[in-house]
Amino acid sequence: MADYVPDNDAEFDDWFKFMNQYVTLKCTGAAPEWTHIPPAARTIQTDAYAAWYTAYGRTTGPHTQVDTAAKNAAKQAAKALIHPFVNQYLRFPPVTNEDRLAMKIPNHDSHPSPIPVPGRGPVFSIVQMGPGMLGIIYRNGETGKKGSKPRGVVAVRVYYGVSDEPVTDQERLPASQKATKCGHVTRFRAADRGKRAYFACKWELSKEDGESPWSEIQSEIIP
Repeated sequence: MADYVPDNDAEFDDWFKFMNQYVTLKCTGAAPEWTHIPPAARTIQTDAYAAWYTAYGRTTGPHTQVDTAAKNAAKQAAKALIHPFVNQYLRFPPVTNEDRLAMKIPNHDSHPSPIPVPGRGPVFSIVQMGPGMLGIIYRNGETGKKGSKPRGVVAVRVYYGVSDEPVTDQERLPASQKATKCGHVTRFRAADRGKRAYFACKWELSKEDGESPWSEIQSEIIP
C-alpha cells in the first residue's frame, strides 16, 4: 500500500493540519469522545506540525537552500512521528472506519480477497550437492527466474523417497520437507549413496489456502 501521508508540501500541510484538528476535536468533547490518546501524545503531534509549518512557511517565497533543507528535515521528522501515532492511537476501537476516512487514512481490508491457488506445481531440477546431498532448484514456470514463486506462495513442499523401482505416483513418496530457500538440500543416509532418489513438489500457501497441484516426478542418483 502506498503511503497515505502526502509527499507534496502543500498537500502534506493541509493533511497534517486537518488530522491534528480532527484528533483535537475528538479528544475534547466531540461525541463519542476519544479518551485513549494521552494529552502528551497530542502535544507531540501539534508541536511537530508547528515546526513543519514554520519551516515550510520560509520556503513559500524567495528562500535559500538552507531553508529548503530545514523544511525537508521538518517533514521527515514529522512523518517519523505520524506513522507510530496513527498505528497506536487511530485504530478501532474507538476510532471508526468513518473517522479514518475523514482523515484520509486508509482502512485495512477486513475481507481480503482469497489468494488464488496456482494451477500447476513448481518447475524444478535436481543437482548433486556433495556426498549424500541433493539440491532442489525451483522456479515459477519454465521461463521463471530461479527461486521465483507465484503470488501468495510461502514455501515449496518437497516430497521425496529412495526406491529401487521407478516411482510414478507422487502419493507414494514417503517423506517431505518445507523449502523456503531455493537450492534446498535434502540429506540422505550413507547407506543410500548410489541409489536413486525420486522427488515431486507442490507450492505451499498459508494454512487456509492450501497447496498447489503436484509437479512432475524427477529423480537423481544420490552421490
